[in-house]
Amino acid sequence: MTKDMTRGNPIKLILLFSIPLLIGNIFQQFYNMADTVIVGRTIGVTALAAVGATGSISFLVLGFVQGLTSGFSVITAQRFGAGDEAGVRRSFATSVLLSIASTAVVTTISVLGARPLLELMQTPSDIIDQSYAYIVCIFFGIGATVFFNLLSGIIRALGDSKTPLIFLIIACIVNIVLDFVLIVNVHMGVAGAAVATVAAQLLSGVCCLVYMFRRFSILKLKKSDWKFDPAFAWEHLRVALPMAFQFSITAIGVVVVQSVLNGFGSTSVAAFTAASKIDQVATQPLLSFGVAMATFTAQNYGAGHFHRIREGVKKCVVVTIAASILGAAVVIIFGGALTRLFVGNAAAEVISLSRTYLTAVSLFYWVLGLLFIFRNTMQGMGRALVPMSAGVTELVLRVVASFTLAKALGYLGVCLASPLAWIGAAVLLCIFYVRTMRTIPNEDEPAPPTTV
Repeated sequence: MTKDMTRGNPIKLILLFSIPLLIGNIFQQFYNMADTVIVGRTIGVTALAAVGATGSISFLVLGFVQGLTSGFSVITAQRFGAGDEAGVRRSFATSVLLSIASTAVVTTISVLGARPLLELMQTPSDIIDQSYAYIVCIFFGIGATVFFNLLSGIIRALGDSKTPLIFLIIACIVNIVLDFVLIVNVHMGVAGAAVATVAAQLLSGVCCLVYMFRRFSILKLKKSDWKFDPAFAWEHLRVALPMAFQFSITAIGVVVVQSVLNGFGSTSVAAFTAASKIDQVATQPLLSFGVAMATFTAQNYGAGHFHRIREGVKKCVVVTIAASILGAAVVIIFGGALTRLFVGNAAAEVISLSRTYLTAVSLFYWVLGLLFIFRNTMQGMGRALVPMSAGVTELVLRVVASFTLAKALGYLGVCLASPLAWIGAAVLLCIFYVRTMRTIPNEDEPAPPTTV
């Protein structure tokens, strides 16, 4: 069930790997979006704003654990590309141990800090209680998020992007059903939406676990694989921690943007929330190409096939730009209609503000696509500090833009903060990519030691 990406046409492999990943990511967005749609249509615009106000905090914490587990799978993919089956098993076992420890720490900090952070962000008083009820349930379920992200990441590291798709589809259906049951029938309010999301992720993780041990003989761990080696653990952490902090650094900027946005009132928050959900679905092809590049690069880097990395990047850039133009056209044309899925026809101001966001942001999708390609390529080679540096750049630009442009342009200025941050980060990543490839041989040879 593994897929060796060190042989065959690079762009064909990347696209074939991306397609299931894209469908899976869209379904993941759908079951995240299901909370928002069902809350907005069954409880009301205020509840929609309450869930939306937690988006940046959720990204801050869940992005950290997602980056952490993604970093662990980079080492697994490199060992697989190098043909080191014992190394693959040891990497998997080490990743599990590190994930358990990190889950305990992150869950404790997040649950205790949820309410103070919402207050610090000046969450509107009419929605803060509902926001807290939602996000604290999500944080109590961080273990389910880590569980699924780690196992699905390991499966993808071995070249299988199809199986996580199946489990995400199942989770999406379960999440939607539970949303209706817990919100409409049990009357749990926004907390019901959070419980439904956690339960769906836990189910996906269990499915991954059962599948892995039945189909991947390479992952059948021995007692010796569980022996904790501090040096080998550090090899994982020195890649994973910068990736995790890169997500969190980006998320801090999003938290600042959310804080500025909160000052415009709950109507603007609701519009921004609905538009963000549409935006996240529209950019999934770009994200999928980036994730595919991470696995493709890691396997070929481990095998010493550097010319394939160069070829893969060049061709993926062309495909990404084409997908960006198409995605922008769709959201600009259909943005208003899509927003009505969240709020119905009554909230005319919400629909108008949502279209403003989608038009402003979609024009820069091509920049975001390039950012994903270069960031994930650098991560696949183990250069995790480079994306983190780009994340710092993104943070600074997003914070500065959100305050200055909000004063000058109002709500539109808040919408433009992210595109300006993408531009700065993408330029930096492009420069680092070119410099890094100059240090790597044009001809294939054993991979140099992984450095951050």
